[in-house]
Amino acid sequence: MLAVPLVELLVEGPMTVGDIAEHLGLRQPQASKHLRVLLEAGLVEVEAVANHRNYQLRKEPFQGLDAWLDKYRMIWSERFDNLENYLQMLQFEDKAEKS
Repeated sequence: MLAVPLVELLVEGPMTVGDIAEHLGLRQPQASKHLRVLLEAGLVEVEAVANHRNYQLRKEPFQGLDAWLDKYRMIWSERFDNLENYLQMLQFEDKAEKS
């Protein structure tokens, strides 16, 4: 999936279509197509500077996604803690049986 490397590339800051295409080993029309999809999804914004179009990530959608994922991070963290405690209990019981 090309969108992920493209988004990761734009984390570094604004880039032109040509720079993006070069970094990802694409032709400019291919890079433009993927950028258009991200633009229509509201994930990037474009700014015209002279005869270049600089694309950059929009923070808001990613902040919203991060907030939504945060509740799941807490759930999974708790579950992993419970699993770790359970595994430690099993190891303790195993050692006790061998003694």
